Amino acid sequence: MRITLRRAGLTALADTMGGELVSLRDREGMEYIWEGDPAYWSGRNPILFPIVGGLKEGTVRIGGKAWEMDRHGFARRMEFTLAEQGEDFVELELRETAETLARYPFPFSLRVRHQLTEDGFVTRFQVTNPGNTAMPFCVGAHTAFRCPLAEGERFEDYRLVFDQPEEAVSILPGPGGCLCHDRPGPALSGREICLDHRVFDEVDTLIFDGLRSGTVALRHNSTGRGVRVDFSQFPMVAFWTKPNARAPYLCIEPWQGCAAFDNESGEFTDKPHCVVLAPGESRSLGYTVSLLG
Repeated sequence: MRITLRRAGLTALADTMGGELVSLRDREGMEYIWEGDPAYWSGRNPILFPIVGGLKEGTVRIGGKAWEMDRHGFARRMEFTLAEQGEDFVELELRETAETLARYPFPFSLRVRHQLTEDGFVTRFQVTNPGNTAMPFCVGAHTAFRCPLAEGERFEDYRLVFDQPEEAVSILPGPGGCLCHDRPGPALSGREICLDHRVFDEVDTLIFDGLRSGTVALRHNSTGRGVRVDFSQFPMVAFWTKPNARAPYLCIEPWQGCAAFDNESGEFTDKPHCVVLAPGESRSLGYTVSLLG
């Protein structure tokens, strides 16, 4: 089911399948979220839960047992229920099912709230442990923005601009999708990354952990048009577009957790930035997107 949100001339669409915000149009009708063309990538704005990225050999250990789970978890392929709705917001919920318990042995509540603002939207994840044992989880966003936005523009006409100067080295996936400590990626030195498809053709994904910045802007070099993403509540941020395809989008991904490292133990609770909720405990994390130009 698609749900329409409106505020201050902005229009958005949320989908109960996957709980995603799948469209955001400005006052002139410009679409900012990638339309999911399967010729490049059928995704739009998937929610990553209860893992982010892939697992080592496709499994993770919980309670002394190996559990299988697909890359980025199962939430993105499941139907959410409508919990609350208003003119400019919607709150959707996913609960455990027999299907999820076969892969992730915990009762849970994942609530996702999409709220339009005067110049964009806020998405907030609230994860609750209604069970009687400790529950580990990771969660993340995977918002794909159209890039370029306008006819006649190129992907390379855009850049990423951070709010603080950085000196950081990206983490890269290696063979099998696991992250590699011994394979340092391109460095971020200063405040900007100029977009170039050739970089993503080579490295697939740029992943950063512990940046000083809390926001990053994706903007056109001349017009300044684009989006700013506030990811300050998340410890990691990643950037991805489909390699070797010259795909017309860029994903900006705030992460609480990440894919398995090639040398990790395999225990869920040992995963970087894993959150463990006590019985009855909740954790809330959100990110904000603001339109520019």
